Amino acid sequence: MDSISLYTGEIDDLDEAVAELFEGAEGFELKANTLGIIFTEDEADYPELYARLATKWDFPIIGCTTMAMLHEVEGYCGNGIGVLLLTDDHCKFAAGVTESLDVDNYKEEITRVYEDLAEQLDNEEKLIISYGVLVTDETSVAADNLVNALDAVGNHVPICGGLASDAFNFVKSRVFYNDRVVECGLVFALVSGDIHPQYISVNSIENRADFAYEITKSDVNVVYKLGDGTFLDALEKESLAAEKTEVLADYLLSPFVVSIKQPDGEYVEAARNLSILDHVEGSGTFLGIMPEGSILSVGIINRDDVQTSVEKVFEVLKKKLDASPYEYHTILCTTCAARFLALASNITAEADICIKHLPEGFSMLGMHGYGEFCPVVGKKSGEEYNMFHNFTFTVLVL
Repeated sequence: MDSISLYTGEIDDLDEAVAELFEGAEGFELKANTLGIIFTEDEADYPELYARLATKWDFPIIGCTTMAMLHEVEGYCGNGIGVLLLTDDHCKFAAGVTESLDVDNYKEEITRVYEDLAEQLDNEEKLIISYGVLVTDETSVAADNLVNALDAVGNHVPICGGLASDAFNFVKSRVFYNDRVVECGLVFALVSGDIHPQYISVNSIENRADFAYEITKSDVNVVYKLGDGTFLDALEKESLAAEKTEVLADYLLSPFVVSIKQPDGEYVEAARNLSILDHVEGSGTFLGIMPEGSILSVGIINRDDVQTSVEKVFEVLKKKLDASPYEYHTILCTTCAARFLALASNITAEADICIKHLPEGFSMLGMHGYGEFCPVVGKKSGEEYNMFHNFTFTVLVL
């Protein structure tokens, strides 16, 4: 599969922006089948942008808003528009987007779109590239549930991507499919053909508190009890911030780490943001599912750990590429917005490390999201599990 990564810092003059993207793609040969992946800052007028792109590009385009991008040449890009074109004569792409999702319709709607797309492919899909929107109101769907619903209907095909982001206002995130814009949906593309995707995820949590609790009562993403006491009791016992109701900002650099039991008995670890405290119920609401029986602890992230984790990703990648008989040309990455905060004044660090270690001849495009989708390998079974992550740097290699 061939690819090219494009970028323009222009969003106010869309004619100029599209002219720059088209100019960057001049000389790049599009094969029989092509998929476009697009990231834009949240102020971009996407429908107008797509209308201009469609004058030359007649292939499916999926994507989302993001607070920042990582590009193979430009490095860290705090604004603008990034595009990755994937093209091949033998692989096929089928893309679509759901209607608006809520807790009542998300399984049915994701299944409907998936089945429509699967019918368009001659062969079974090998990969799903997907982006969703984090919604925090009472009808919201936990990001894990988006991944789990797609995983179930897709028969555990690898899912890579993440949650759209914006400028930390949490109201302008949205996903795109061709000329459609959805504010609380899931967009995805199925990829079939002779591909052998590699995917790597490394979180930035090297340091942890010396305590852990079993979740003894929870409901989806709300934790009521840890051990014999309430969730709030445990926070107060461990001298953690417990006075306010909305605590997302307080815990962005102190994520909770949860070991989640899988149906086969394996435990898979993921990081979770604490968002809301209920002082009447003594509960805590997380941006991610928190099943009963899981083990919960607290981690601490810092700038050095964030940078080290990116170095680790490329160490693992080099070993995978050296051991593989297949050729790879493309990296599509997603990194957590909380990592961006941990970098403080050194916001270009992740992009700088990527460029330093990017294999020769590779295209790369990435985005900062409010969460990441990537398979992880169980430590005991060696099986792969599609997971929703926070505080993680993930790469899909094609």
